[in-house]
Order: sequence, then structure tokens, then C-alpha cells
Amino acid sequence: MHASVGDRLVVHGRTIDTKDRSGEIVEARGPEGGPPFLVRFADGHEGLVFPGPDVQVLPRQTAEA
Repeated sequence: MHASVGDRLVVHGRTIDTKDRSGEIVEARGPEGGPPFLVRFADGHEGLVFPGPDVQVLPRQTAEA
């Protein structure tokens, strides 16, 4: 999985009552844009994300559409 600054990261909820969370990728700390990703979520919280199978990266153009 690779990402660029400005891409959108979506963490899909794994249970019925859990909503998806999304945020903007602020930094890709792995080699060649790989994980882990520093993400700024909508509530202003920033966190380091090591993506699993429930994570999707949306390129900047897709996220803006």
C-alpha cells in the first residue's frame, strides 16, 4: 500500500455499530510512500496508522470528487 500527502485514508468499521473514520494523510513515513502513515482525522486528532485489511487509501483526485 502506497500513499501521497493529501490522499484520504478511510478506516472501515468492522462491526455494525462502528462508523467509518477518514482523514488526510499528512506524511508517509515508510519507504517510497509506504506505511506507516501520519493521518489527521476530521476531529483534529493526528495518529500514526499501520494499515490493515480494513483500510483504504483514496488518491487526492478521488477524494475531492
